[in-house]
Amino acid sequence: MTILDRVNDPKDIKKLSPVELQQLSNELRDFVVNVVSKTGGHLASNLGVAELTVALHYVFNAPKDKIIWDVGHQSYIHKILTGRKNKFHTLRQFGGISGFPKLCESVYDAFETGHSGTSISAALGMAAARDLKRENHKVIAVTGDASLSNGISLEAVNNAGHLKKDLIVILNDNEMSIAPNVGAISAHLNRIITGEFYNKAKEKAKNFISKKAIFGLPVMRIAKVIEEGLKGIISHGIMFEELGFHYIGPVDGHNIPQLVETFQNIKKFKGPVMVHVVTKKGKGYAHAENDPTSFHGTPAFEVESGEVSSKKGKSYTKAFSDILLKLAAKNDKIVAITAAMPTGTGLDGFQQKYPARFFDVGIAEEHAVTFAAGLAVSGLRPVVAVYSTFMQRSYDCIIHDVAMPNLPVVLALDRSGIVGDDGETHQGVFDISYLSHIPNLTIMSPADEKEFGEMLEMAFKLKGPSAIRYPRGEIVIGSLGGKKTIYGKAVKIRVGKGTCIIAVGTILLEVLEAVEELKRENIFPAVINARFINPLDTKMLDYVAKSFRKIIIVEENLLSGGYGSLALDYYNKKGKQVRVVRLGLADKFIEHGSRKILLKKYGLSKESIIKAVKG
Repeated sequence: MTILDRVNDPKDIKKLSPVELQQLSNELRDFVVNVVSKTGGHLASNLGVAELTVALHYVFNAPKDKIIWDVGHQSYIHKILTGRKNKFHTLRQFGGISGFPKLCESVYDAFETGHSGTSISAALGMAAARDLKRENHKVIAVTGDASLSNGISLEAVNNAGHLKKDLIVILNDNEMSIAPNVGAISAHLNRIITGEFYNKAKEKAKNFISKKAIFGLPVMRIAKVIEEGLKGIISHGIMFEELGFHYIGPVDGHNIPQLVETFQNIKKFKGPVMVHVVTKKGKGYAHAENDPTSFHGTPAFEVESGEVSSKKGKSYTKAFSDILLKLAAKNDKIVAITAAMPTGTGLDGFQQKYPARFFDVGIAEEHAVTFAAGLAVSGLRPVVAVYSTFMQRSYDCIIHDVAMPNLPVVLALDRSGIVGDDGETHQGVFDISYLSHIPNLTIMSPADEKEFGEMLEMAFKLKGPSAIRYPRGEIVIGSLGGKKTIYGKAVKIRVGKGTCIIAVGTILLEVLEAVEELKRENIFPAVINARFINPLDTKMLDYVAKSFRKIIIVEENLLSGGYGSLALDYYNKKGKQVRVVRLGLADKFIEHGSRKILLKKYGLSKESIIKAVKG
């Protein structure tokens, strides 16, 4: 029997010796590798926090003590240790456990996360609530060095230092977000690591002088003044202490005895504490250690070789990369910006070929957009490539800094529509709703590779801002039959009678498959590819209302505020009486599961479209 076999609850960990705790950490890594190799998921980040997670649950008393994971993609080991070991094989599968902390999944998940930078804010709120309710427990936020550069994190650190609440922040420093970290804060943390000798010297000095006195004054008081001066020269941890935190570290994040001792000591502290823990992303699995970027979020893979089990066709992300490189070769004003995801957004190729024209701003989507506005107002043509769900964070910046001054910034919204296994926090199903009402902003949704290329080229020629939304999956190579893209114009794909289907973006492929089946029953609906969400092709809508008895609008977005809402609003303003059936996503947060399963569940599958035509 392994040690992991004996651990079903955090209480079981507290019975183990330090040697057994290390063995448990190793077994947990093997367990995670074996499961994720079948389900896919976030691997490298979880392997790096094995000892850290074990030590946290060994010292603290969850769920009474609250542990909040920033982003949450590193919470797999936490899940295994908190009663979900036997369900772990269902990770990210439809109906199974989530890849992120979920309040409804376990009392041990103190806060729901999926986006970066929220843990310190949430933890500070919990600490304030604890004190108001006169409760007695610890609140621990586990954040990363990349997350610390996020604006929300910095705001929370500033507020925490002011409020002086009893709060523990574990700074998990692995020098990585998804890609290697960039920026001044990352460099600052690296300098702290190299200055580790300072912390040892500080403790030795304290022990020596704690009982001494000079001229009747305690030496500790005098030493404190000297210490602050020395910190400025020797150590850079003073940044956190000047913000009101007691800084501890760096601590070896893979040394169980050191972690346990540190956590036991800081339990006695009052006020905010920053514990700087250094870990290695991908620890214990050679392939993930050597290539933590590829193994950050991975599909199923072969454990021994590390190779992805199944190769898929060309993705929209790869198409974006290829098209952008061709356009950038012709136009040296094109510059590219990403928020800590050069590989995930396909900008790594651009980074290699045009390093001076590439900017990774770290996990800072708001800054990315306003930074792009600064580039645009200076005469350049910036493209900001960010996942649809993360672009939500930059909403005000899009309105105030880009759309209002009508600057030619291109927003490349990767992962629009149903993303799948990452669930609610990553589904790109809000972008039409949160962008379509913004004045000056052109919004496009390509259905195939040809349209994608034409739209991206068009975007760099527009005088104002634009957004191009595209999904996670494979791209349709070539064309689905539409003519050349004309600004603001939809295109007829199939002629028909009785019913007209208007498809928005890549859902067109599902519509065409449905139409092919309907042909066998002598049912011939017309098909129109919307292409543009803003401006709305009102001439096309007038034609459809006049020529067909029924209009079916299909889109991979929430029904509220989606393309269908825009069309109905137009018909209402014109006083037109039309029969419109809208097929879109329910106005709720969409759970994790494969795209195929979710399309069927929410009425966007081929079968659902056939039913809507015949109904």
